[in-house]
Amino acid sequence: MQPFVIELRNLASGNSVFEWKAGREFFETFGNPDILDADIHVTAAVSNHGLTIGVKAAIAGSVTVPCDRCLEDLQLPVEISFEETYAPEGMQLDLSQDVYDYVLTSMPMQRVHPEGGCNDEATKYITIEQ
Repeated sequence: MQPFVIELRNLASGNSVFEWKAGREFFETFGNPDILDADIHVTAAVSNHGLTIGVKAAIAGSVTVPCDRCLEDLQLPVEISFEETYAPEGMQLDLSQDVYDYVLTSMPMQRVHPEGGCNDEATKYITIEQ
């Protein structure tokens, strides 16, 4: 089974729970070079209402990106949830784009190490005004 894809023909009416993991390869499929590594866990509570599918998803884990200041690896925690209602067209419900979008929007605009955490060799050439 593909990550984040729910086969609707096998989905029982009522509630079901799905769990998936995703790593760097998941973000590579979207052509995102900024995600150097990832360890994402997704739990989705799915409610089959017949014509619509309700999804409550929780995303937790971490992604590794380059620090905007020193370019060294920076691990960022990810913890976000979303709730959507879908009217699927076909026999599958693919949540991949939603998971990708929510992970990216949960990350801070400026991705830097905490004070003193950057590579000193790289930062000695820049001046940070306060």
